[in-house]
Amino acid sequence: MAYDKELAVALDAVEKASMICRQVQKTIADTDTIEKTDRSPVTIADFGSQAIIDFMIRQAFVHDAIIGEEDSAVLRSDSAMGKRVVDLVNTQVHLDMQGVYEAIDYGAHNTGPKTRFWTVDPIDGTKGFLRKDQYAVALGLVEEGRVVLGVLGCPNFSFDDRGGGLFYAVKGKGAYMRYLDTKDKDRAICADKIEDASMARFCESVEKGHSSHKKHFQISQAMGIIEPSLRIDSQVKYAAVASGRASVYLRLPRSSAYREKIWDHAAGSIVVEEAGGRVSDFSGKDLDFSQGRVLQTNQGILATNGHLHADALRAIAGVVRMQG
Repeated sequence: MAYDKELAVALDAVEKASMICRQVQKTIADTDTIEKTDRSPVTIADFGSQAIIDFMIRQAFVHDAIIGEEDSAVLRSDSAMGKRVVDLVNTQVHLDMQGVYEAIDYGAHNTGPKTRFWTVDPIDGTKGFLRKDQYAVALGLVEEGRVVLGVLGCPNFSFDDRGGGLFYAVKGKGAYMRYLDTKDKDRAICADKIEDASMARFCESVEKGHSSHKKHFQISQAMGIIEPSLRIDSQVKYAAVASGRASVYLRLPRSSAYREKIWDHAAGSIVVEEAGGRVSDFSGKDLDFSQGRVLQTNQGILATNGHLHADALRAIAGVVRMQG
């Protein structure tokens, strides 16, 4: 099958990264947190997760570029923190301190619009992670501006009370889930078949600073959705739609100038699409991953079960017109 090797390496890397994230989350303390210049919290697990994934991808695919969220600058200035990251990484792969720094920084690359590259978010939903709630480890492979493979590590997300897992997809091959804590066979997942919005549920970010809850509510009302929103941190929202826990995912940033980072949506978008759903921006355009580190030509994110996509786009257009 096409992308057999890529999928095997990606699943292994995200599983190893998920395991160290789970380990840190169980024992996290204030000393494990750094404030970045944008004041979003970063933990040792962020750095360890990115180091493991970058290292494993680079070892297997030496010519592939990687776009990651973190760089090692803050670790290089704090040797004690650096050592803790190295110790954490070495529970899964063997790397010395310089190797960890180089692996993290390899993901700081940019890329041209027509190259093949991987994009990684070592912990998507860091605030949820710090609350010991939902988060995701996200890895996507992009070719010619389109995502062809995605893996989401969701250690705390369960849709059947059997523990968290890896949600993954390859273009044209469907979407699947692999449990982290059992040896059960991987299972196919699919979006729900709901066509009546009154029976649907939508999900959105927990943090009000990430998106406009007010506008999301207005859009859901315009669609006729009755159920309260399911608020989840991170790309776990994509897993919720892909597995039928929600029918619609809305994300409209508070600022019209804001553009989404590619690592926040690459893996999740293909998992939803291969599960039978649809993902677009708020104008109905496909997400364009060819513009570098951001979705420059897209505004807003809409992921649905497919059946409700047109209704959602009409509701979005109506709310936007109403508010000028």
